[in-house]
Amino acid sequence: MSTSSARMDGRAWSLLFVLCGAIFLEGIDVAMLNVALPSIRADLGLSTGMLSGVVSAYVLGYGGFMLLGGRAADLLGRRRMFLSWLTVFLVFSGLGGFATEGWTLLVARFVTGVAAAFMAPAGLSLITSAFPEGPQRTRALGFYAGTAAGGFSLGLVAGGLLASFGWRWVFFAPVILSAVILLAAVPLIREPVAPRRPAGGFDLAGALSVTGAMLLLVYGVIRLERPEGGWGGTAVTFAAGLALLAVFVVIERRSASPLVRLGILRSGPLARANLGALLFVGSFAGFQFLVTLYLQELRGWSTLQTGLAMLVVGMDTVLAPTLTPRLVNRFGNVRVLFGGVLLATLAYALFLPVGLDWAYTAMLPTMVLLGLAFSLAYGPLTMAAVEGVDEHEHGLAGGLLYTAIQFGTALGLSAMTAVNVAALGDGDSPEAKLEALRTALVVPVVAGVLGAVVIAFGLRAGKTARTPEPVPAETSA
Repeated sequence: MSTSSARMDGRAWSLLFVLCGAIFLEGIDVAMLNVALPSIRADLGLSTGMLSGVVSAYVLGYGGFMLLGGRAADLLGRRRMFLSWLTVFLVFSGLGGFATEGWTLLVARFVTGVAAAFMAPAGLSLITSAFPEGPQRTRALGFYAGTAAGGFSLGLVAGGLLASFGWRWVFFAPVILSAVILLAAVPLIREPVAPRRPAGGFDLAGALSVTGAMLLLVYGVIRLERPEGGWGGTAVTFAAGLALLAVFVVIERRSASPLVRLGILRSGPLARANLGALLFVGSFAGFQFLVTLYLQELRGWSTLQTGLAMLVVGMDTVLAPTLTPRLVNRFGNVRVLFGGVLLATLAYALFLPVGLDWAYTAMLPTMVLLGLAFSLAYGPLTMAAVEGVDEHEHGLAGGLLYTAIQFGTALGLSAMTAVNVAALGDGDSPEAKLEALRTALVVPVVAGVLGAVVIAFGLRAGKTARTPEPVPAETSA
């Protein structure tokens, strides 16, 4: 590709900003809710189980329907799926803001998660189809990944600020933002002309079986954080989910037009990207949860102070679209990704000796390293997910990636909670809580090491890959 072909015109930049806005919306929506949970509990009088359900409902909807969403984008049209489900996202986010009872919040968050499950893979496939492979796509995915990760970190601050005015603004703010994105998206987004669209009809049996399997498996992971519910029910949930997954595989092998072409799972880069994403995002989700408990329950910090403490992680919003594409084109995708995972592991390890009287300056190196880690890892994970995959299956590849991310989030939170609860036992003193937290902090370190091992396998495979073309100095039309 020539240098000039790496430049993007005004329409391309506008389209990129709209699609980035949607993924930013998704990240900020989740983060703002997490910070506002104590305020929601106080106002609506929710039990701990119901409050946990408000978070879990979104993960269930997102993780359960993601594969279906990815395939729907390929079969039914990426523009149609993106715009339709962005509208659903808008409506049900607003419903959550008007909730007066816990069940209303549960319904609103579940449907919002389903909407995100259809919208996210459609948005990713719109990016990969609108920008040709090479420096232009690398830059576009860098922006996309940066805003996705930045949405979560900045959402912690925005959530703390909005919750100080009233928790309902945590739901109304995404309504306003999604309405602006929708108005801009209608004239800008065009249905891409793929080389070929998957033949055949819609695999209803496959869709029902895999969605049921995903729902059961995600629910099983969520149950892990509440051992008092009984291990028998959790085991039955996992067994039922795995059984449905086996049924799905049988259906796909026999279907003339499968929902998921099983051969796509033989892609080495895609498999490594999915497992790497599960471990990388899961470790951060659990770490962020533990840090929130430490700052608010052990140190007495407010929600806004907690959000501001995590703000430096949002440096990826700037670095991911500017620095990472240049590093990828110079050193290769896998090397940059490997460096990001190693930095995250080091960041978690530095937080292990945390004390009750730690100054923020002692925490700052961990936050800085995490910001650098997200800058280096999130975009390359997205790029690796579609590497070697035919363009007409980019929606499916995106669905697989975001499914892995949701499983990682659920697994990370559940693992940290389970270890923290087990280590605490009957202890109730600040010292006992701190010791339990230190024990649980070992989990993200282990997950980071495993993630680095997974990505390292790609270093050997990448030795035979072609050398990427350099990114030109210009970044605008």
